[in-house]
Amino acid sequence: MKIDFKGLFPATVLPMTEDAQIDEPALRAYMRHVADTTIHGVAINVDTGETAHLSHEERVRVLQIVVDEIGDRLPVIAGLPAQYTDQAVAYGRDYKAAGASAFLVFPLAAYQGAPLDAEMVVRYHSAVGDTVGLPLVLFNLLPALGGVLLPAEIIGRLCNLAPVVAIKDASFEEKIFVELVAAVRQQPRSIAVLTGDDPFIYESFELGADGALLGFGAVPTRQLAEMVELAVSGRLAEAKTIMNRLLPLERAMFAAPVRNYRARAKEALVMQGILPRATVREPLLPASKDEVDAMRQAMVRAGELAPSLAVG
Repeated sequence: MKIDFKGLFPATVLPMTEDAQIDEPALRAYMRHVADTTIHGVAINVDTGETAHLSHEERVRVLQIVVDEIGDRLPVIAGLPAQYTDQAVAYGRDYKAAGASAFLVFPLAAYQGAPLDAEMVVRYHSAVGDTVGLPLVLFNLLPALGGVLLPAEIIGRLCNLAPVVAIKDASFEEKIFVELVAAVRQQPRSIAVLTGDDPFIYESFELGADGALLGFGAVPTRQLAEMVELAVSGRLAEAKTIMNRLLPLERAMFAAPVRNYRARAKEALVMQGILPRATVREPLLPASKDEVDAMRQAMVRAGELAPSLAVG
């Protein structure tokens, strides 16, 4: 399935049972809810979906469920976290067999430390892309979430790899985003720039984003998809109106510590009746009462929850 990156790709949560196992009926219902919007695809088994706390077999099962439910309607981008090259290739083959349309390639722990070895990064992506045979989305991820920020020189080399079709920036810094856009636009091939910068989503499009792949899309999916569609089509004033309405919710969801955004997102979906519970898998912790209250008030302000439901 051809992927049109000029739109929203929500990084979705993973509904869980009370004992923190995959809740298949809830996952299927949630995927139908997400797919019933103007999104351009979904991102599965990424940070928002607690992929670091899932086994490989669980990731495969999640992909199978999602592809079975909505794979005939939308591309399914699968997170590809691994520790070494052969493992990434093996995982990638399994995810491809499960129906993945493309991979969001997570940075390796081996990237830690300065200076980052360009040859290591290029060889890793080349091995996955050439061997598995699916499109790759590069991942520029802030260190606070376990990632590595790729220098422009390495981004340039990666963009010359045939399987690379897009890059997601989740640096959370506008200066870095601007530099990344400039580095990508200098390449001879057309590579899509996807904002994963939840703190400045609308501004990303003013700065050159082509689309969005981000966790905030897991909650106000319909509104955010509309905002992205407007921004991509150049109707920036209308897009900004929607984003201004959503800003209190974005700030509540991504308040410090950022890692808690997964639990907060699930609480918001419970408020809407989309998920039956907000279970996260340890070591992640459930949202506190204060966090839930803040999310509830922000949901009302964003037009995602009726005022009559604002009292928990």
